[in-house]
Amino acid sequence: MRRRSRALALVVGLAVVAPLAACAGEGSGTPKLIWYINPDDGGQAAIAKECTEQAGGAYKLEVSVLPRDASAQREQLARRLAAADSSIDIMSLDPPFIPEMAEPGFLAPVPDDVAERVSKDVVAGALAGATWNDKLVTVPFWANTQLLWYRKSVAAAAGLDPSKTPVTWDQIMTAAKDQDKYLAVQGTKAESLTVWINALVASAGGQIIENPEAPADEITLGLDSPAGEAAATIIGTIGKENLGGPGLPTEDEGASLSVFQGDKGSFMVNWPFVWSATKAGVEDGTFPQALLDDFGWALYPQVTADQESAPPYGGINLGIGAYSKHVDLAFQAAECIVTPEHQATYFATNGNPPSNTTAYDDPAVKEAFPMADVIRESLELAAPRPQTPYYNEVSTGLQQTWHPPSSVNPGTTPKESTDLITAVLRGEQLL
Repeated sequence: MRRRSRALALVVGLAVVAPLAACAGEGSGTPKLIWYINPDDGGQAAIAKECTEQAGGAYKLEVSVLPRDASAQREQLARRLAAADSSIDIMSLDPPFIPEMAEPGFLAPVPDDVAERVSKDVVAGALAGATWNDKLVTVPFWANTQLLWYRKSVAAAAGLDPSKTPVTWDQIMTAAKDQDKYLAVQGTKAESLTVWINALVASAGGQIIENPEAPADEITLGLDSPAGEAAATIIGTIGKENLGGPGLPTEDEGASLSVFQGDKGSFMVNWPFVWSATKAGVEDGTFPQALLDDFGWALYPQVTADQESAPPYGGINLGIGAYSKHVDLAFQAAECIVTPEHQATYFATNGNPPSNTTAYDDPAVKEAFPMADVIRESLELAAPRPQTPYYNEVSTGLQQTWHPPSSVNPGTTPKESTDLITAVLRGEQLL
């Protein structure tokens, strides 16, 4: 029997299901496919239009925009799929929510021939994020990863060149402290904190969940370990020593960028959007060109000098609704959406990196993002967040116990979070 996470079961149980949307493609004429997308700058709608034109009348692909918040996207899709809504043909899914959708059978199985084609030349991190139970269950679309961004002037003053030699968290923490600068990290009580914790634990050679495919009451956490202690040491030190600045407890990705762009900016871990955002600020006169010229980029910091980092992995994969009336056509459309050409254009215009490695060779990509090769390299090293149907419980439990950063202690926090999450998964405690 397929298992559902308690979070998903709660969503379904509490839902007052509205009348289902009209089934896509009913009646005569060209079948209409609905692609539920996360908000962007119009890139997915443009791809939908191109794929419709290329389909030659086989289908018409239209987009429907989901809420901006990832958790709200998850909830809306879960409710409708639990009600066997046939209007969901294709959906853009955040990787952490894929096991939760796959486990109860909400996603149509990916045919073997399709899986072979859409896996070709795809970065390792994206394939891992699209997989559940050792099988590809979604189609990799765009991938994302965090880089180490640094002010060249600060790094040079510290005798560091991250573009040539990998740096550790200890090195950048020391450099920021010695120069009275701030590290730009995401310390707010939100998903971005989970992203940071997971990257640190993985970079230290550990994993938050050791047996992600196990039932809820049998899951073993890997937090109370040397890797968890190393992660807690870094986060706790940054918080206690004010290395992240006074806004650290509420600092998300956008706030981190503002810190990094300011006079006390030094080093930052963040997604590639920071480049296009700052470049746009220079073009409209908000920032001087000298600020952009001082930007450097490199792979995510290492926890120890002898072990490669495991940068965060994010992005979007395409799931095909199990109740769609046009599953075969939906997979055809998904293959059109994720062509390297479409991924390259989407990156250059919307700032979302490709999962396909060949897309990085596109001249438009290299012009828009001079760090494209580092992004591609980072995605090969990237570690997905825990792949489990119970991701919501795990992430929320981490946020409750690792926040604020100044309260994090390597001797107590990993065990406290282990105890809380384990109790929640066993039904012994509520979040």
